[in-house]
Amino acid sequence: MSDATINCLRWRCRRGTRELDRLLTWYLDTRYVASDAAAQNAFADLLDAQDPDVWDWIMGRSRSAQTAVQNIVDDIRTHHRV
Repeated sequence: MSDATINCLRWRCRRGTRELDRLLTWYLDTRYVASDAAAQNAFADLLDAQDPDVWDWIMGRSRSAQTAVQNIVDDIRTHHRV
């Protein structure tokens, strides 16, 4: 994994709220590199989603239609007990 790719993803983790920034950056820093290509692509899809949708998924108010994205959200929720 190149530094440029990680830096680009880190920039994309910057969202409208500090809470989302921290949760998404946590996943990038702790899970992303060890993930398989499918999970890495799902993380990129998660970063493409609108902030209100991502927040609702993380808060458990709704679920992503993409199973792989929802798996990442579930991992974040489990680790942070959201």
